[in-house]
Amino acid sequence: MSTATSTPIAPAEASLDPRLLRTAAVVILGTFMSILDTTIVNVAMRELSKKFGAPLATTQWISTGYMLALATVIPLTGWAADRFGTKRLYMGAIGMFVLGSGLCGAAWSAGSLIVFRVLQGLGGGMIMPAGMTILTHAAGPKRMGRVMGIVGVPMLLAPIVGPILGGWLVDDVSWRWIFFVNLPLGVVALFAAQRVFERDEPKPNHSLDWTGLLMLSPGLAIFVYGLAQTAAGAGLDALGGGGAILVGLVLVIAFVLHARVRPGALIDVKTFARRAVGAPALVVFLFCTAFFGVALLMPLYFQLVRGDSALHSGLQMSAQGIGAMLSMPIAARLTDKMGARRIVTFGLSLVTLGMLSLSQISGGTTTLQMELTLFVMGVGMGSTMMPAMSAALSSLERHAVARVSAGLNVLQRVGGSIGTALLAVVLSHELAAVVPASSSAALHGEGAIAVGAAAAAPALGVAFGRTFTWSLALVVFALVAAFFIRRAPADATGAGAAELIVD
Repeated sequence: MSTATSTPIAPAEASLDPRLLRTAAVVILGTFMSILDTTIVNVAMRELSKKFGAPLATTQWISTGYMLALATVIPLTGWAADRFGTKRLYMGAIGMFVLGSGLCGAAWSAGSLIVFRVLQGLGGGMIMPAGMTILTHAAGPKRMGRVMGIVGVPMLLAPIVGPILGGWLVDDVSWRWIFFVNLPLGVVALFAAQRVFERDEPKPNHSLDWTGLLMLSPGLAIFVYGLAQTAAGAGLDALGGGGAILVGLVLVIAFVLHARVRPGALIDVKTFARRAVGAPALVVFLFCTAFFGVALLMPLYFQLVRGDSALHSGLQMSAQGIGAMLSMPIAARLTDKMGARRIVTFGLSLVTLGMLSLSQISGGTTTLQMELTLFVMGVGMGSTMMPAMSAALSSLERHAVARVSAGLNVLQRVGGSIGTALLAVVLSHELAAVVPASSSAALHGEGAIAVGAAAAAPALGVAFGRTFTWSLALVVFALVAAFFIRRAPADATGAGAAELIVD
């Protein structure tokens, strides 16, 4: 990771001085905004589909495009920090995120909103790693543990606050304010960063892998597009379906071959071939593919099948965030003592039980059953993500952590984008199968999710259950991959987790 910041502070004592706390507060503000926007939009999908007259297969790109943009810029952060300095990079990322948020709020069509969400994601993807780099150098090794505990708060709160805030804004204000809410926060973050962060001089020390970037980013986007088109019925023999999948795979494979021989490649793919890194990385990818897709569809289930408002949907989704908030710190401590394999296996077992329950839902599923299911899945999520990522990093030498952690973050976002695209299109097909023929036109006019009042809730519930079966299968594969994680406790879990967030 870049060292192009001011000289690290060597505190005379291990106390958290006011200057460090101010720096942490600025980083938390930016981090909270970027994480919040991965969850706040999900509860608005029904409203957006109705407003723009677009099917779910189209509106899901509002989330998918954002996550693909995040994945694109993560490997660039180290180079950009060296090239421009971390303070400039952080402020530039905030500025781009705020600009994208304003444009998203002013969007006039589904297409324009998707484009502006990509711009927002390009800024949002660099906020956390740039801010954490600044904070790491300001804190020093003696204070980093306690500082990370403070900065971890938005990671735990955003999945709870996002759906609730988004639901309230959609119901009582306007869907546009789920984006406009970032404007005042962003302005405050920019002003605070200018006043609090110390100026640092750019010190370029390596060139950007432009060849790899031009293969990986378009390859991922084209592959996900082809996957969504194929699931939507384009067919593997169609140019927009199988053709796009093939082109995307060729570009991604070309990047892998390029990265194996190019020093300083965007992602250190050779390291991922090792079992100690590859097994937990596969777990992260499969888990995120399943989990992000469910996170997109669950608010739709509450609104379409149960007739809940956006706010009520967000409140019910908070059970999942509460479960993760309770289990994550416990899982982190147990991973140090017992090793990641046992904790990840336990977490994925809980997620599997939750997914199994979701695959059986119907219009008559009780609220208590849904809340318990989401809570159990949240506990499983908190016991899976960080232990798996820490397991991948714990066996590495320090110089290898930065690029591997960037690769893990890319896998996380790419898995999420594939999951949202795939499950949204599968749900559209399932809804089309259960909605009466007289209503099928609405699936492509007002949107697949605008027909709840015209169709029987039990049939729609079955459609959601069948869709969640796909997520269940993905989690089962992730559980199998978890058994290949090393048995030994991770010696560097704490440091690895810190580096993961920083880089």
